[in-house]
Amino acid sequence: MNKMTVKDLDIKGKKVIIRADFNVPLDKNLKITDDRRIQASMPTIKYVLDNGASKVILMSHLGRPKGDGPEDEFRLTPVAVRLQELLGEKVLKLDDCIGDDVKAKIAGSQERVILLENLRFYKQEKKNDPEFAKSLASLADVYVDDAFGTAHRAHASVAGITEYLPSGAGFLLEKEIRYLGGVVTNPERPLVVILGGAKVSDKITLVENLIKKSDAILIGGGMAYTFLKSQGKNVGNSKLEADKVEIAGELLEKAKAAGVNMVLTTDFLVVEAFDKPETRKIVTDIPDGWESLDIGPETREKFKEVLATAKTIVWNGPVGVFEVDEYAEGTKDIAEYIATLKDVTSIVGGGDSAAAVSKFNVEDAMTHISTGGGASLEFLEGKELPGIAALKDK
Repeated sequence: MNKMTVKDLDIKGKKVIIRADFNVPLDKNLKITDDRRIQASMPTIKYVLDNGASKVILMSHLGRPKGDGPEDEFRLTPVAVRLQELLGEKVLKLDDCIGDDVKAKIAGSQERVILLENLRFYKQEKKNDPEFAKSLASLADVYVDDAFGTAHRAHASVAGITEYLPSGAGFLLEKEIRYLGGVVTNPERPLVVILGGAKVSDKITLVENLIKKSDAILIGGGMAYTFLKSQGKNVGNSKLEADKVEIAGELLEKAKAAGVNMVLTTDFLVVEAFDKPETRKIVTDIPDGWESLDIGPETREKFKEVLATAKTIVWNGPVGVFEVDEYAEGTKDIAEYIATLKDVTSIVGGGDSAAAVSKFNVEDAMTHISTGGGASLEFLEGKELPGIAALKDK
């Protein structure tokens, strides 16, 4: 990776502003239900503190506020509480993210760590407004981007701010670039990709790019039925994007021409209706009126045979409705199998795939779990991400 990182920056005695991704899920009592994103930012925050920064100013968005002022349900207060617990020191939480009052409170604070309020309370954040970016930059001497989850957004706190401060990547962003970038530029082969999730339409560009890079692509989840339909197979009431059947067929042809082994589902766990798990059975042909919600045992074995040959595995999207235990067997089996493989680099795309490996307790066995769903998808599609492009080369 040839981008400047936090280790290349002079931070001693400086105020360092870090763009983190604290967009964590909250329950109805505004309690954090999953703090992985906060945990993931710890190495960078601790490094900056341990290497003599005078102040660490943290900023993030949370949820989807309207952008015309504070909304209590989207305040970052629960994040401040969790940060204090993880860091073992007091965190000063401010009620705004720009302005003279914010500057004065930072200047007068006894605390070394300050958390700004939700950036997206201002419309200017998403618009990458230069004045808003300049206001954020005026709070510090150095900028560190450690928010891979927003690296695909050209926002003020991600891209705009780099115009006004010396800047570099934090350890999390650096790790994402190293693993995901490695897949795009120079993977250790064979490279086997598992694609799942609900829609083909979300992954057309991804499949096209991966056909050029990979040795095999295993297709499960909701997107599989559109591919199967393109081969004339009956999919019953399973998830289908009728307007993408032709494109799915073309992708299969492209894979064949490129010598890429594209493996589709051959047996299915079907039910009469989603809310009737008691009707489930395994079939090789989906009957009319039935819906497939998971891959069957034959497909799982076929997938494992290919995975056994891999040196690099990229997994983006579950192969069944893993959130419901009765439909989770396929995703669980594949996750547990990957966890047993030795001498393999296993990279899990963010979002649902990350949630799946967490549910089945195999997180520690994976080489890298991406913190960004949309960002990891765009990176693997071969797109340049604004948050990475904005950082200066070494």
